[in-house]
Amino acid sequence: MTDSILSPKATTSPNNIFILAGQSNMAGRGGVSQDPTTEKMVWDGYIPLECQSNDSIFRLNADMVWEKAHEPLHWDIDVVKTNGIGPGMPFANELLAIGGKRAGAIGLVPCAIGGSHLKEWVKGTDRYDNLVERIRASEKDGGKVKGFLWYQGESDAAVEEEAMCYERELTKFFIDLRADTNHPDLPIIMVKIVTHDFFLSPNISFKEEVLKALEAVTHNLPNVTMVDGPMAVGNFDDGLNEDKGHLNVKSEVKLGKMFAHSFYSNFAHNFLF
Repeated sequence: MTDSILSPKATTSPNNIFILAGQSNMAGRGGVSQDPTTEKMVWDGYIPLECQSNDSIFRLNADMVWEKAHEPLHWDIDVVKTNGIGPGMPFANELLAIGGKRAGAIGLVPCAIGGSHLKEWVKGTDRYDNLVERIRASEKDGGKVKGFLWYQGESDAAVEEEAMCYERELTKFFIDLRADTNHPDLPIIMVKIVTHDFFLSPNISFKEEVLKALEAVTHNLPNVTMVDGPMAVGNFDDGLNEDKGHLNVKSEVKLGKMFAHSFYSNFAHNFLF
């Protein structure tokens, strides 16, 4: 922990709160690469305009305290990995740009963990309990959770048995989460995954099974929609980091904006103050 990472405790709290959950591409790996000398993963520190801090954007830190949001959003959440630019800040900045005063003060609740599988998120796990705890804590000052942004599935797409039951398990996860947080109509925006986890399965992918499951969930549950990850990335050579598994800065920014427009067009009329 360094002084440059720390943000002052917020003097106010947000009214419109959004949960960021899933795995590494939600946590953010934009600008992260391997240092050729130390062979450690490092973030280059570059923060594009769309990801800059704003007095109307807050972040719930690991101590459950609101602070002014800044990149990398997940630095004290996804602590085992090196975090960089993710979709959270461009989402919030774009929502402010298109929503104006209706967007109010936006609160982001980072929860994503790199490399996580869906089975680690379902009810009965420590991660599920922590997720519910953070959601409840985010509302203690009077704000309300207005959306759940979910980018996960790459790990499951590398394991056949997990891919085959992804639809069932994801459906149950969303139903349980809505019930346990008292948000029965909670808007959920998922991401159509771009790749599978090459590190888990270099040669065999079950991505198509996961994609079919994601599509099915959007049809089977109310208030669930999906943005197109491959559209955010475009050409793999231009849209992914050198590891070909993580979105680069440009793609994360585009994805964040897609989240914002999806929320605004599908849910803002009912869920923004």
